[in-house]
Amino acid sequence: MVIDSETSGSHHRRLTFAAFLKTDLSAHEEEEQSHGAADVINPSSNKSKNNQQRQSNASTTSGDSSPNQVRSPWNQTYSPYYTDTTTTPTMSPSPWNQTYSPYYKSPWIYQTRNVDDDSDNGLIGTIVRQEGHVYSLAASGDLLFTGSDSKNIRVWKDLKDFAGFKSTSGLVKAIVITGDNRIFTGHQDGKIRVWRGSKRRTGGYSRIGNLPTLKELLTKSVNPKNYVEVRRRKNVLKIRHYDAVSSLSLNEELGLLYSGSWDKTLKVWRLSDSKCLESIQAHDDAINTVAAGFDDLLFTGSADGTLKVWKRELQGRGTKHFLVNVLMKQESAVTALAVNLTALVVYCGSSDGTVNFWEGKKYFSHGGTLRGHRLAVLCLAAAGSLVLSGGADKNICVWRRNGDGTHSYLSALMDHVGPVKCLAAVEEVEEDGEGRWIVYSGSLDKSVKVWRVKETASSVIG
Repeated sequence: MVIDSETSGSHHRRLTFAAFLKTDLSAHEEEEQSHGAADVINPSSNKSKNNQQRQSNASTTSGDSSPNQVRSPWNQTYSPYYTDTTTTPTMSPSPWNQTYSPYYKSPWIYQTRNVDDDSDNGLIGTIVRQEGHVYSLAASGDLLFTGSDSKNIRVWKDLKDFAGFKSTSGLVKAIVITGDNRIFTGHQDGKIRVWRGSKRRTGGYSRIGNLPTLKELLTKSVNPKNYVEVRRRKNVLKIRHYDAVSSLSLNEELGLLYSGSWDKTLKVWRLSDSKCLESIQAHDDAINTVAAGFDDLLFTGSADGTLKVWKRELQGRGTKHFLVNVLMKQESAVTALAVNLTALVVYCGSSDGTVNFWEGKKYFSHGGTLRGHRLAVLCLAAAGSLVLSGGADKNICVWRRNGDGTHSYLSALMDHVGPVKCLAAVEEVEEDGEGRWIVYSGSLDKSVKVWRVKETASSVIG
């Protein structure tokens, strides 16, 4: 420790401790002020470098190394993946810029393109995000919710920016919406957050809690039996996920929410009081997808290559989920699930690019395999008699289930320039009863695309 001294001729006088302390604090305050001024000018150079590195990696992954704009072969418009400064307003890439806050100006740009009236399947429009990737989607009526790696959840109404809310940590990997206007979001940090729209303020959303609740955490943490060892000398409560929440699924008839995680567990939550009813060690590897089905069944798919069927049954005074079937066991990871509740069909997408499906209620039989992707299937959506699959090959394949159980390949929706990560579909009300659907697709190319597809579209021959 260095103590300054005052010099008077040849005599050196030491500072008192109080004087030294005052001098040291003043120097510390000046240093903090200088750092604060630097933070205003350049808030986080490391974060900016990381953002640039992620963006360069994303462009490398998508296979587009040229900075020039590329015309889409499907809609003959410039792909929104590349920025055109003549039509797109210049925005600062800094994550600290107030324009990126969900409470201020949206960092998304909506571009409209109407499809022809006689077109069966086609692109309606594109919502482009200037930074980050789109990982999750959920649609409810005229509202669309989008989740990204910026931790923001944006809300769109009639395809216009309507509202937004932001979590404190963890990119948004899953979104589900209940009938009573609650939004559940699953995050990379292992948390499930609960939000609700305001009745007083239009477009206002606020967080109303987490799963598990603080009360349940405090109650369960007292008993050592409620802990499980996840690795050597590392114990966590059974009722909380300690790794990314990869998938959420609702069964509102039973009042249950299901969550699957990379921690290999499946958890069952009661919607009425947010209580964790079960925590099941469901797989030997990360759970990628969970889908509530028909007849109180639940389907889970994992990186261990298995597709498992669980059934809710009575046990004593309560109920419990039991494993009743393993429909598939393969080397390729199970990446996506979708259930047709009317036809009693479950669809399963895999990392090898195939979509397998099973039919039945009590006893499942393998119905066949749909092959339309060159790379991994990343997401699935069932819409009436249609099933849509999004892949790492940037394409969306549209299939129709026929009356005899066979499937016809209708079209490929090809306008994304990055892997298609998530899908959602909402039925259009039509007097002619043709079965028209609005499909939303989120991609790692930083965009959400809006499509219109028809169940009566002509199939592709050959």
